[in-house]
Amino acid sequence: MGESAALKTFMLIKNLLAEKVEQLMEWSSRRSVIRMNGDKFRRFVKAPPRNYSVVVMFTALQPQRQCSVCRQANEEYQVLANSWRYSSAFSNKLFFTIVDYDEGADVFQQLNMNSAPTFMHFPPKGKPKRADTFDLQRIGFAAEQLAKWIADRTDVHIRVFRPPNYSGTIALALLVSLVGGLLYLRRNNLEFIYNKTGWAMAALCVVFAMTSGQMWNHIRGPPYAHKNPQNGQVESKEDLV
Repeated sequence: MGESAALKTFMLIKNLLAEKVEQLMEWSSRRSVIRMNGDKFRRFVKAPPRNYSVVVMFTALQPQRQCSVCRQANEEYQVLANSWRYSSAFSNKLFFTIVDYDEGADVFQQLNMNSAPTFMHFPPKGKPKRADTFDLQRIGFAAEQLAKWIADRTDVHIRVFRPPNYSGTIALALLVSLVGGLLYLRRNNLEFIYNKTGWAMAALCVVFAMTSGQMWNHIRGPPYAHKNPQNGQVESKEDLV
C-alpha cells in the first residue's frame, strides 16, 4: 500500500514537471524571454518540482518609470536570450524570463527588492545563493558578462551573437557623400581647403572629442552602475519605491 502511494506521488510529480517544462518550451518557441507576472513566477520559478534553471530579469520598462538603465539592460538581455534560443546547444535546462514591476509588484515585495534592473538565477534545486544575484554594479550588464556569469552558475556556455549594426557604415557613407557633393559643387573654387582657420576649428573639435568623458567610457568600458563609497548606495540603478 505504501509503495503504491509513493509510486502514485512520484508519477504525479513527474507529470507536473513535464507539464511545466512543456509550457516553458512552448513560450520559448514564441519569445526568447518569457514575460511573467506574480502567478507565473511562483508556479514556474519558485515552486517545485524543477529540473531546470531560470534566469530572471527584474525590471521596470513602463515609460512612466523613466528607467533608462532598464531599457539598455533589457536590450543586452534580449541579445543574450536570442543567442541561447537560436544556438545548437539550446535545451530545456535553462530559460530566460522577465518580471516587470508593473506586472509583478508582489514579486518585488516578496523578494524585498526596491530597485531595477536586477538579474537573478534560480537553480533547479534549493534557494538562490548570494552568487546567484548578478553583480551589475561592479561588472555592468553587457551580454557577454551575463553569459559568463550564467556559465559559472549553470555550466551552460552561451556564445553571444549580436545582430549586425550598420549605423556606423551608413553614417560614414553619408559623410563621404556630403563631402564629395560639397567638393563637386565648389570644384571651380577650392581655396577654402587651404583655410587655416577652418582646419584649426576641425582640429579643436577632434581634440575635444578625444578628451571627452564619452571617449574615456568607450576605451575603459566602466560599469554602468557603481557603489558610492561615501554612502554605500548604488548609483545609476533606478529606484522603484
